[in-house]
Order: sequence, then C-alpha cells, then structure tokens
Amino acid sequence: MKLPTAARSPWLWLTAYLLWFSTLWYLSSGPVPVKTGVEIPHLDKVAHFGYFFGGSGLLSAFLFRRQASEPDWLRIFTIVILLMTAIGCLDEFHQSWVPIRTGNDSQDLTADILGSIAGFYVFKRLHRLLA
Repeated sequence: MKLPTAARSPWLWLTAYLLWFSTLWYLSSGPVPVKTGVEIPHLDKVAHFGYFFGGSGLLSAFLFRRQASEPDWLRIFTIVILLMTAIGCLDEFHQSWVPIRTGNDSQDLTADILGSIAGFYVFKRLHRLLA
C-alpha cells in the first residue's frame, strides 16, 4: 500500500506533531474533565501513555522522512525520547500552575515516557508504509 505523495513530506508530519503539542498544551491549561459514572483506577495513566504514543509516532515519522533512504534509528530514537521526555516534564510543570490541576506527577511522566518508547518502536516496525 502506497501513501499519497503529501504523506511523504516531512513537513506534513512536523505540522501534525506541532498540532499534537498545541492540543496537549490546550488540554493541560484547563480543568480536569468532570468525572461521571464508574471510576476506572489509573485511567489517566492510560491516557498519558496513549497520547504520548501518538506524539512519538508523529515525531518519528517526521525524523524518518527527513532521511528515509538511510534512517539512523539510534539517532531518531534518541531525539524522540529526549524531546518527548522534555515535553512530558514541561507538561507536568505547566499543570502545576493551572488552578484545579495537579502537576509534577512522576507516574504521569513515566506513562508519557513509556508511551513515547512504545510509539517509536511501533513506528519503526511500520515505517515501510511511509517509504
């Protein structure tokens, strides 16, 4: 299966990643959604994992498309994990300044990092779809 030509542009993936970051910042700037119904323990950690999984995949796609003919996977992994960890730290710090939010949660940051690692490895396995 070949993707459209536009999907091969690294700038498409960078734009998607920047939208991902903007959405994260927007969501972190408001109050925690109202809880209704059955409360599932640690569901917020699953949300952190999933959101950073997606962001890591977008960033991996951008970095891959910049050097698609000979990807340096160690370099891509290092950039993805360092940048996603920094964003996770920034997000937690940002939340600590938002009223009705708590921030600096090490478990949230752990979920962010694990989601980022998983997102990179899933992208690496599926990168041929963008080749």
